[in-house]
Amino acid sequence: MTGPAGPRPPAQERARFTSRAAVLAVVVCAIALSLAYPVREYIGQRRQIDQLEAQRQTVEVQLHRLEAQHLKLNDRAYVEQQARDQLHMCLPSQTCYVVIAPKHFAGLAADPAHVPGTPWYERLWHSVHAADQVPAK
Repeated sequence: MTGPAGPRPPAQERARFTSRAAVLAVVVCAIALSLAYPVREYIGQRRQIDQLEAQRQTVEVQLHRLEAQHLKLNDRAYVEQQARDQLHMCLPSQTCYVVIAPKHFAGLAADPAHVPGTPWYERLWHSVHAADQVPAK
């Protein structure tokens, strides 16, 4: 006779899932489902914050560039220099000259296809001859 301290008979098998395990699984699933939405929102908000931070840095760089340009444009000497360089303007007390580079027109005059007043068929014929010639290396 075996007493209460003896081994259990093999006829009694333990159930794989007890009611405690089922309740524990339900509680863990409920906690996971209740945390899923806030975690997803948190991740979305972090992504949006990162995008806005990158946009803020871009705008800050652009602001510094525009402030530097604003300081330049408030300088009278810079504005006068830009007017002379880009618009070919000069002060009333100055005499301005525009120098045209002669080498540009000398190269065009040497080629009969570019001489003003040359008929179209002569220009075409010169281009055919030029296409047949091997370029010098």
